[in-house]
Amino acid sequence: MVTRVEAAAATRSALVRAASELLDEGGPDAVTLRAVGARAGVSRGAPYGHFEHKAHLLTQLAINAWNTLADEVELLRADTDATASTRLERAVMTLIGVARRQPHLYALMFSTPADDPEAATAASRLENQYLAIVADLVGESDAPRYGALLMSSAHGIAGLELSGHLAKDKWQVDGEELVGMLVDAVRSGAGGVDARGGGAAGQR
Repeated sequence: MVTRVEAAAATRSALVRAASELLDEGGPDAVTLRAVGARAGVSRGAPYGHFEHKAHLLTQLAINAWNTLADEVELLRADTDATASTRLERAVMTLIGVARRQPHLYALMFSTPADDPEAATAASRLENQYLAIVADLVGESDAPRYGALLMSSAHGIAGLELSGHLAKDKWQVDGEELVGMLVDAVRSGAGGVDARGGGAAGQR
């Protein structure tokens, strides 16, 4: 027998899933509480029982995206069969991959107010996982500045791809190749040891 708590959780999950679908299809303008409720097949008032307003629901989508990416990066770091450079390239590409697959969600992630406590916590979780992978290559002391370089570069690559300004026939390079070049440059600049399961100072 389904309890009220379980039923409420199922309804909330259905609403979030519906909102995600609408966001992918039409961007933030397509996500209204009424449209989300209709897509989820719940009563007209149900969405208002779970989300105060549209911005609350959109923030939840951004939070989910940050947490999903954090989970993916954590798994990448655990793959000690791959070199530190390979793990870092894959981590950077996970972010670019969101922009490629779900451009509206990607834009939402970086437009959600950073002062929202739950969103800030989710974003920090990804940042910490990502910095740990960077540290495996360059060491903990250099990880923040090289991490900022890689994150801002990834954001730029994603933006250029989305706008169509990173045409390979013009630049003779694509996003994956650019990420590889960046990681190679970071490794060389920091004197990182490209070891499996190790960081700039060797095996951890």
